[in-house]
Amino acid sequence: MNILLIDDHVLFAKSLEIALEDYTEIEKFIYIKDISQVISIIKNEKPDIILIDINLGKIDNDGLSLAKDIIRIIPKVKIVMLTGYDLPVYKYEAQKMGAKGFINKNIEPDKFIEILNQIQNGYNYFPNEIKYIEELTHREKLILQFLYNGVKRKDIATQLYLSERTVSNHIQNIFDKLNVSSSLEAVTKGAQLGYIKLNMQ
Repeated sequence: MNILLIDDHVLFAKSLEIALEDYTEIEKFIYIKDISQVISIIKNEKPDIILIDINLGKIDNDGLSLAKDIIRIIPKVKIVMLTGYDLPVYKYEAQKMGAKGFINKNIEPDKFIEILNQIQNGYNYFPNEIKYIEELTHREKLILQFLYNGVKRKDIATQLYLSERTVSNHIQNIFDKLNVSSSLEAVTKGAQLGYIKLNMQ
């Protein structure tokens, strides 16, 4: 099995390569950090499975977007999201766009190889049944982010060129979709699901 890893963490990539050395299932392990030539590399190397981290750090793209672009260009490719961001919304997005699996980076090597073998044989791997929450619209995500940032409804309406009543309707829709009854609960659950960009200092 030929594996291609796309990750911005060199230390993790090297550690994974060392961990997989003793497994005869892995015939070739390729690691890239620069995604500028990723399509040509995939076409030349023809990896059986491509592992992509969701958070690509300084790379000017996130893993989910990159995976989606790769699948669009090379539909038959098998992509697995390998990440520490084990959030339901990411699992949902990965499955929706056609990824074959979603694996946490903390997994044990033996289990990791077992899952890769399953995916190689045509199975998908998405642990812990995904709880499908009706997806928020782009505008609802914006409003939820405004709520997290402490912006008042009146100011949200002004910034989005909407009436306060329309903003209130959107907020109620957010409550219904997330099954919550307050802005605080909505923000808390939104953060847990990955809908909110947290202000990291």
